[in-house]
Amino acid sequence: KQANESKCSLGSNPPALTAKPNKSTTTQADYHLLHVLVSFMWLWLFSFQLVYVALVYLLRILSGFSCSASMVSLLCFSFMQYEGAVAEDGRSPSVWDTFTQAGKMSDKSTGDVAADGYHKYKDDVKLMVDTNLEAYRFSISWSRLIPNGRGAVNPKGLEYYNNLINELVQHGIQVHVMLSHLDFPQVLDDEYAGWLSPKIVEDFTAFADVCFREFGDRVSYWTTIDEPNVSALGSYDNALFAPGRCSNPFGITNCTVGNSTVEPYIAAHNMILAHASATRLYREKYQAAQKGGVGINVYSSWSYPMTNSDVDVEAAKRYLDFVFGWILEPLVSGDYPDVMKKNVGSRLPSFTKSQSQVVKGTVDFIGINHYYSMYVNDRPLDKGTRDYSADMSLYQRASKTIPGSSKVIFSTMLVRETTSLNYF
Repeated sequence: KQANESKCSLGSNPPALTAKPNKSTTTQADYHLLHVLVSFMWLWLFSFQLVYVALVYLLRILSGFSCSASMVSLLCFSFMQYEGAVAEDGRSPSVWDTFTQAGKMSDKSTGDVAADGYHKYKDDVKLMVDTNLEAYRFSISWSRLIPNGRGAVNPKGLEYYNNLINELVQHGIQVHVMLSHLDFPQVLDDEYAGWLSPKIVEDFTAFADVCFREFGDRVSYWTTIDEPNVSALGSYDNALFAPGRCSNPFGITNCTVGNSTVEPYIAAHNMILAHASATRLYREKYQAAQKGGVGINVYSSWSYPMTNSDVDVEAAKRYLDFVFGWILEPLVSGDYPDVMKKNVGSRLPSFTKSQSQVVKGTVDFIGINHYYSMYVNDRPLDKGTRDYSADMSLYQRASKTIPGSSKVIFSTMLVRETTSLNYF
């Protein structure tokens, strides 16, 4: 579907919201729009303690900023950046607790306190109201809601998220919920290696079922998994994210466990299956009554060919297939892009015929987290041991003329139009 144009202005009042507790504020047509979600999640690469300061500062900047009805001003954070209270009220450790408490962050920070949103959410909602923020997207801690990864629901976790959602709705702020942002209970990593096992599909779907049932009367926008393409790489290729698996020479550290050549593809495959399973569940069990939508957010850098040569133009297309197509193509056609199947070969999992039918068509909206664009040129496919980056068979740089340049190019419209035309 063609994405709607959106115009924003400074200094005018945003459209009035009439949200009431326990009622959806969005229409059936809303979730057919392609949402360009401006994300500040990368703050956690520097320090959890920066997040609250950044939240306050950003909300002050947003004061007076308004958009047309087809676009809303939205702020988002993951629970690990925001909540804190990692050992309170029955919450169990997550893989990020294990990762950060082992000193894996560059500044040795943890999410133990973070922005202390578990205790200060009312203050933060007031800040949102004061700055005319229209929507807030947050992730739910699986470890807080279902501490054992499956089975019994934690009443205190349920109470916290109900209180947060009610506070948002009562103040006319549209609620967007992410079910997974780079995290899951440590107990599931211990039991079956988390996203590396197909067992997680059933457990994730059961977790999603609890969220849909308990919060769906007030939530119209559900994101199953945030940036699965980044999560798979950061967690299972270069070990930048929890649980920190990789194999030499591909990791940023000297990894002792993992296989960077295959595990990212396995993890992403199971994420796609989990997304599809949760989406099918919502459609069959909740959508008719709740009238919400389920989507997925993808990391979406853009590529320009370094030269006009045929091989560089093809490299730019290949880049998009590996970045966008890796996640979105299965949700549209039921299979991975041909170039990925060719370059990755047997290391890329395949969908069975029934799995292909299940994943195909399981997006009501596509979330785009766009940070920068790259210039790329062709690189012969390495015949040796390869990870995801080598499988792309290209060179990347931020500037045509300055190697290693930090210049950032934003190509939001190109990203949006390509996604709309090819995947929606």
